[in-house]
This record gives sequence, structure tokens and C-alpha cells, in this order.
Amino acid sequence: MRRPPDTTSPIRPRLPSPVRDVADPWLAEPGVALRLKRDDLIHPLVPGNKWRKLTPNLRAAVEQGHTRLLTFGGAYSNHIRAVAAAGAAYGLSTVGVIRGDELAGAPRNWSLARAEDHGMELAFVTRSAYRETLRGLSEDDPGTLRGLEERWGRTYVLPEGGTNVLAAGGAADLVAELPDLGFRDVVCCAVGTGGTLAGIAAALPAGARAVGFAVLKGADGYLEGEVAELHRRGWGRTFGNWRIEHGCHGGGYGRVPAELEAFAARFEERHGVRVERRYVAKMLWGVYGLAERGELGPGSRVTAVITGPPDPAGSAGSEGAVGSAGSAGSAGGAALST
Repeated sequence: MRRPPDTTSPIRPRLPSPVRDVADPWLAEPGVALRLKRDDLIHPLVPGNKWRKLTPNLRAAVEQGHTRLLTFGGAYSNHIRAVAAAGAAYGLSTVGVIRGDELAGAPRNWSLARAEDHGMELAFVTRSAYRETLRGLSEDDPGTLRGLEERWGRTYVLPEGGTNVLAAGGAADLVAELPDLGFRDVVCCAVGTGGTLAGIAAALPAGARAVGFAVLKGADGYLEGEVAELHRRGWGRTFGNWRIEHGCHGGGYGRVPAELEAFAARFEERHGVRVERRYVAKMLWGVYGLAERGELGPGSRVTAVITGPPDPAGSAGSEGAVGSAGSAGSAGGAALST
């Protein structure tokens, strides 16, 4: 029997997450300091920005009397795994709507298998149905929510990637763990749906800036609109202290071109930190590119938020492929690959 939901957090996070200075001669030459905000170490099952974004939503779900969470993602979604684990910890049942009905009869990859191990029910839908459902939810179409509840009953719906106003507010808490931010500081993160960047930018003190690095191809303008809308809905205003770089996506979500792989491998070798490829490596690649192009002035200090851990050793595949795309156009690719 499933135990009653717990309104207090049964997840015991490691907070504040560690901050580690990185000594790198290549960055020292232009006068740029780098430190890593190790949010990947917050919790082994609900790490990084997933913990920060999910926790406010989980509390809201329980307070509203929900017993089921429903969310969306792809075959290797970090968000799907995190929701499955967090839901199990809170005593909530979980449903993951997975993009790609062709996966229904295929052997489960390590990521989906882990979600099922935590009790998540997986529902595989066509890509067109997936897009239509997300569009309906984003437009607050009552028929879309009614259709979901007709199939699964009353449920707390989390959007793809877990980003909403509550999630952005959870991400904003990260800034309080960096109390010495000032005019020389740039806080950087990867951007998939925009929630983490929105929260960070909204919480920064005067003078500090935030830079996000898009992991999606062709999202120019779209992601900026998403972040600005989160600010309007969550804080009642917009902020001018952030921007998004679009040149480090490596060819699209999940794509890891050879140049990016070489950069990430070299970073790991030099600094002893394993790097997740689909988000974190692209962000770090972008930071080195900004430094190389002189867009980070002497005396700048970059705090790079490590939003999640790498895939388990020996796990196979992603929704993209290593070496399957060309250069992302970032000068940072050469910085650690030679």
C-alpha cells in the first residue's frame, strides 16, 4: 500500500551545494576567474536544478490534496527520472508521458527503466500528440487538462522540464548561496526551458549578470520570451541583467559534436570533474568561448552552475549522438581540446 503523502520534504538535500574554484591558465590569461556551483551534488536521485525546481511544486501538489503527478519528457529525460524518484519519496504516484510511441514496445533504456523502478507509469504517445498536448496546456485549454484527467484521474500536471513560476522561484534560491556577488560576477547556466535562468536573474543583486547557454537549436527569441514571461508572471516585472547565448547547442538537443566531446573530456582530465554532455558541457564550452572572444573582461568572475550529473558510466545513448553534428561555432571548442 502506498504511504500517505508527506507535506514535509522527505528528500534530504545537500545544501548549500558546494562551490569550487577552478584554476585554469587558459582563463587566467584574459583575467577571468571560474568557480563551479556543484548543484549536481544536491541529491543522488533528484540532483541539481531538478531538486530546486521540483520541490516547490511537490509541496504545492501535496497541499492541494493531489496524490498523482503527471509530466512530460523524452526517452532520456532527466526531468522524468527526477519526478519518478521525488514522487516515490513523497508517496505520490507518477505518470510520465513520453515522446515517441515507437518506444512503447522497445526494450527500456537505462533512463526509462530507472523511472519505472521508482513506480512511474510510462505512457508513450506520438510526437504530434505530444506537441498538441503541450500546446494545449501552455494555452490553458481546459479540454486538454480534462482529457488527461479522464484517463488518469485528478492529477497535478508538471510541464515538460518542470518549468513554471514555482520552479523559477525555487531556482532563485540558489543565489542566496552565493552571498558575495557583485559587479564583476557573471552567473552562467544551461538553458533548456528557461526556468533556472529566470530564477537566477530575478534574484541577482545589482551589478551581477546572468548568461544562459541554449541547448536547443533554433530557439532564438523563443527562449527569451519564455524567460521574460516567467519574470512577468512570477515577479510582476522584467529584468535587464540576463541574456542567452545561442551558439553552443552543438547542433541541437542531445547532440554532442566531436569538438564538444573533446572539450568536455579535456576539462574532465584537467580538473577532475565529470561533465554531463547535453547541458553542462555546452554551458562550459560557451563560457570558454566568451572568454576567448574577450566578452568577459579582466577581473570577471564566472560562477558556472553544474545543473546535473553525467549519465551513469556505461549507459548507452542519448536522443542525439556524439559526433553527429558539426561545430557549434564557439571559439571555446579549441580551448581545452589541444
